[in-house]
Amino acid sequence: MDKEIEKTMLIGDILELYPDVAEVLLNAGMHCLSCPAALTESLEEACTVHGIDVDELVEVLNKEIAAE
Repeated sequence: MDKEIEKTMLIGDILELYPDVAEVLLNAGMHCLSCPAALTESLEEACTVHGIDVDELVEVLNKEIAAE
């Protein structure tokens, strides 16, 4: 694992570093990953918009990248 995902990271940066987590984000309810604006949002901002608990999602994402 290069770097843990943090809630302040931009979604575009997360997807660039770890493209396989797109499925986790989609399953969490973020169906706007292909939207240009979404790529410049932080994970925390996107979670707020979608009503997702950012801390829980960060935990799931980091478990996913640790398993890769």
